[in-house]
Amino acid sequence: MQEFIVGIDEKPFRAAQLLKWIHQYGVSDFNAMTNLSKDFRARLHEIAVIRAPAVIQDELAADGTRKWLLRLDDGNCIETVFIPETGRGTLCVSSQAGCVLNCTFCSTGHQGFSRNLNTAEIISQLWLANAALGGNPNGGRVISNVVLMGMGEPLLNFSNVVTAMRLMLDDFAYGLSRRRVTLSTAGVVPMIDELRKTCAVSLAVSLHAPNDALRDQLVPLNKKYPINDLLAACRRYAYGRERQSRAAKITFEYVMLAGVNDSLAHAQELTALLSKVPAKVNLIPFNTFPQTNFRCSPWGSIDRFREVLLKAGLITVTRKTRGEKIDAACGQLAGRIRDRTRRRERMMSVPVNFQ
Repeated sequence: MQEFIVGIDEKPFRAAQLLKWIHQYGVSDFNAMTNLSKDFRARLHEIAVIRAPAVIQDELAADGTRKWLLRLDDGNCIETVFIPETGRGTLCVSSQAGCVLNCTFCSTGHQGFSRNLNTAEIISQLWLANAALGGNPNGGRVISNVVLMGMGEPLLNFSNVVTAMRLMLDDFAYGLSRRRVTLSTAGVVPMIDELRKTCAVSLAVSLHAPNDALRDQLVPLNKKYPINDLLAACRRYAYGRERQSRAAKITFEYVMLAGVNDSLAHAQELTALLSKVPAKVNLIPFNTFPQTNFRCSPWGSIDRFREVLLKAGLITVTRKTRGEKIDAACGQLAGRIRDRTRRRERMMSVPVNFQ
């Protein structure tokens, strides 16, 4: 922003003023930015625009979860979800139109992939949701946490995602703490290391299996970055994050799939696997979607699985399903994208069978 401001022959301090107006106050009309000179505002009108993606659909679930379907300039549509809870409000942000990965249990993966989102398209989801929910410095912060767990693999859109996260953290923008911004990855090992050096926010890892043979089927990226390599990167991240006095726990996400990864043997294998990593585990009841062969584990199986982890000393919670009725739950985000991979056609024709 400073480079932009200086490039139009204005003083560098105008960058902070402009950031505050746009991101803290949610103002999109340059004329309303009253501490900027009239000449500067007129110039901005000539060369710049503040515009969020168009809202195509705005759905509200009975539990308060809210989902927006947003249309981008190229016609692709992405989804953004707000989840209200007691004492906090979490926004789930997308980083890609579709997903380049092919996780077999995820609706987004079934949609195929169109392209990476640019920085404006990523941060605009927070800007738009903040405005829609009435958040501002005077009225209180409605969105207290941001998770990059929406459509896409964030670490495969590294530069744009990091730039957007820095705006989320910036005191002149949204002022969120690093522990309140979480990036979720399927395990792009080199970029986990790069994130540690560049923008060390909270890290969540989509694990979903306790061994390579099973994870190869559920998360094909595992064939390139197997579990041992992934956990080594997690240890480096936990012990090497900047501005910390002790190891930061990595959140491991584990979707519960009936008859696939939910046995007591799997639970015991998982406890052994995570014994040397500062870890906490989120057990995620599987949320169904069209053309899937998976089923959610019975609640009794989930409870028994969790007990094994708890007895081993692992902090473990079963994530409460939110927004399922409006397809806003974990693994259900789909959007409407122009698939450049033809993955949707292929996946619909090939049955998935885990024995």
